[in-house]
Amino acid sequence: MHENTPRLHGVLVWMDLEMTGLDPEIDVIVEIATLITDDDLNVVAEGPDLVIHQSDEVLAAMSKVVLDMHTKSGLLEAIKTSTTTLETAGLATLEFIRQHIPEARTIPLCGNSIGTDRRFLAKYLPEIENYLHYRSVDVSTIKELSRRWY
Repeated sequence: MHENTPRLHGVLVWMDLEMTGLDPEIDVIVEIATLITDDDLNVVAEGPDLVIHQSDEVLAAMSKVVLDMHTKSGLLEAIKTSTTTLETAGLATLEFIRQHIPEARTIPLCGNSIGTDRRFLAKYLPEIENYLHYRSVDVSTIKELSRRWY
């Protein structure tokens, strides 16, 4: 590895966002959960799992599929009763990440279909998106390749 290349091993940041839909131009984040593992996927630290309050107007704009999913999981009720703002959730999440990764842009973001989450982070929480390395570890790639090859 070139000596100026950032170290990309040691820990991994896993993140899962729930949204009101898949389009960051019209949909919003309603939950953000973060986990830190080591390279062998042992949990190093469990971050905050934060449900973000949204107005009835925002929730009414969700598609039936998303509304049903969030209702069945209990997330819809949690969104309505939450007092956490997106700003508060973003600050708490970034602080958690910084506690375990003191140097910006050295650790990739990991998760399932993480490209969608990254688009929402870029739109609504760019300070988190900018803190993480541009590389991603997307486990949906492994699922897709396994389904095709095995």
